[in-house]
This record gives sequence, C-alpha cells and structure tokens, in this order.
Amino acid sequence: MPVIRKSNKLINVCYDIRGPVLQEAKRLEEEGHRILKLNIGNPAPWGFEAPEEIVQDVIHNLPSAQGYCDSKGLFSARKAVMQETQRKGIRNVTIEDIYIGNGVSELIVMAMQGLLNDTDEMLIPSPDYPLWTAAVSLAGGNPIHYVCDEQADWFPDIEDMRSKITERTKGIVVINPNNPTGALYPLELLQQIIDLAREHDLILFADEIYDKILFDGHEHTSLASLADDVLCLTFNGLSKTYRAAGFRSGWVIVSGPKHIARDYIEGLDMLASMRLCANVPAQHAIQTALGGYQSINELTVPGGRLYDQMDSAWRLINEIPGVSCVRPKAAMYLFPKLDPQMYPIHNDEKMVLDLLQQQKVLVVQGSGFNMMDTQHFRVVFLPRQDELEDAIQRLADFLRLYRQ
Repeated sequence: MPVIRKSNKLINVCYDIRGPVLQEAKRLEEEGHRILKLNIGNPAPWGFEAPEEIVQDVIHNLPSAQGYCDSKGLFSARKAVMQETQRKGIRNVTIEDIYIGNGVSELIVMAMQGLLNDTDEMLIPSPDYPLWTAAVSLAGGNPIHYVCDEQADWFPDIEDMRSKITERTKGIVVINPNNPTGALYPLELLQQIIDLAREHDLILFADEIYDKILFDGHEHTSLASLADDVLCLTFNGLSKTYRAAGFRSGWVIVSGPKHIARDYIEGLDMLASMRLCANVPAQHAIQTALGGYQSINELTVPGGRLYDQMDSAWRLINEIPGVSCVRPKAAMYLFPKLDPQMYPIHNDEKMVLDLLQQQKVLVVQGSGFNMMDTQHFRVVFLPRQDELEDAIQRLADFLRLYRQ
C-alpha cells in the first residue's frame, strides 16, 4: 500500500514545546519514572487554580450554554472585553471589533490565514512563541525573524527589524510581555515599533496574554493604546492571568483605521463563522474574570507564590557556573544562556533530551523558539519551591558532568 504522507503545508511547521522530547518524557512516564516538567506554561497542574467565582459562573450558566452562540462570541463576553479595552486606553473599539476564540492559539491561526498569501512575509521576534512562526508558515507566508537583544534586556533591535522589511512584509508581531524571555517593553520602544509600522503601512499583531503577570512594580502598556492610525490586532485570554488554560477562552481586538481593512475583516468574519463559534460555556467566565477581583496581583508581589518562585529560580540558575539569565519582568518563564566556552553545545535538542533521560527534568531547547543559537533553553517556574529547587539542582548536576 502507498505511504500516506502529511500535507506539504506542514513541512516548515514545528511546535517543539510539545515535540519529540515531550514524546520521550511520556515514554519514560509509562515506564514509571517521575518527570519534573518545566516545559509548558500550564498553571493548573501546579496548584494555580482559576478563581472560584469564575468556575461557579461557568457551572451556573451551563444549562443555557448548550447551543451555538454568535460566531464572534457571547454579547456579555465581548462587552466585558470592550470595557477592558477602555480601561487600557484602546480607543474606538466596538462589540463587533471583538472575536472570542478557543484560546488565543485559534485566533492567531485565523488571523494569519485570513491575511497571508503565498510568499507574503511577517516579522516575528527571535526568540518567539513558536505558534506565531508555525501559523505564518501554515498560511503560506514566510516568517522573518527579527533579533531581540539579550544584552539589552531582550528588547527588539529596531534597526534589525527595519532592515528586514520588504515590499512583501504584511505586519509585525510583538509579544509583550514576552514568552520565552520574560521581557517587558518600555513606552519608547513600543512607540518606535509603531513608527516603523506607520512608515511602511504594516499591521501590528500584539500578543499580550501575560499583560497582568508583572513583577517588581513594572507596568504594561498595550501597544494599540499608543496609536489610532495604525491597524492593530491585540490578543489576550483567560489561560495565564486567570489560570484557566483548559477553558480555551481567548479574544482578539481589532483597532485603528478599520476602514482600510474591511476586506481583511470580512475574511476574519468568514473564518469565525466557519468554525461556528468558540466554546460557549467557557465564555461565561470572561465577564466575571475581567470585572472581578484580580487575584493575580496577590501572586506577583514579594510574598506571593509566583513572585517568590520566580525570584528563587532566577537566583539558583544564575548560581550555576557558566549559566546566566536576564531577570524576567513578567510572564512565567526563565530563558537562561549557557556559556559556549564551558558548554560547546552543537545540538540543543539533544542536550535537553540528555537532561531528560539522565535527570528526569523536562525543559525546552532555545531553538524551539526560533532562537538563532544553541545555547539557550526555557524553564517554567510554576512548580512549587521545593520542586523547583530539586529540578535546578538536577540541572546543575547534569551540567557539571556535561562540562567534564
């Protein structure tokens, strides 16, 4: 019989956060090994549960959530998101400018499929959240990665970004707060990105899913709040701030000069209708989440569990010889660098696979985030303090043997 092969559209698509190393971790678990999983930003397994009032609202509304809703989402959910845009200073957003999706992931794919033709280009940060690169490739476009400078707190290099704009460039993806680096971009940098988009008539795609997970007194500015004359799509959801990743409830907001994007918006409407609607029960969580008590604020200050785990993990990792890590200002990740003189790693996927097999610790290699070198890896600091300390000690033991 002939071999059945995957579509050619998937040739350049990868998502190593759930890639081959994770498959090996599952195999080891089936053999009875306990794996310390520092690979994915999934709050619930580590005891970060969604606020009870959000869960209760979903339960209460289950009887009325059995049918399809409007393809863009429930009115109450979109109204709550609209009010959130007003709080953030994003102007002139109506109910019809908001799409609810099955998580931000679905909406990113929709946004790229609705826009890109073959050979169109999209500027994406390096390192990035890899779904952005995958979604561009799947839509037939070419992901073009601009440099984020580790020596400058992982801020985007504006001149590198500028040098990569061509007549085929359609837009710029800005992940702020950033996954995987934990960087948070200042006002002046955001304004430079907007100026670049304005100069070249580009669309801005602002991934702001970690906008309320902020440390050390830092504040987040929404990109779309800084310009009314540049088309911007802003993505957010319940998965991280509200610890409800399994609800798969996110949204995208279209703002700026929407009159020049009527055809694109028609395409988004079509794609939204084709999937009928997003998960209706989970949409009932949005109004309560955005309008209720913001319990995330308790977790991200000194004495809060998330802050203390970040601070401890960051200090412990920097104590390992030959390992350095920029302190994250936001999100839930560390992105350490290995000194290439001490650790001449040529294949970072093999390195994290060796770590998994030898120490039963699961992290993600930097190249999985479209990083240009092989010296980085991402660590999630969601596990409890004792588990983080255990995992980082195992990492230190592995690296000590590695450099010998």
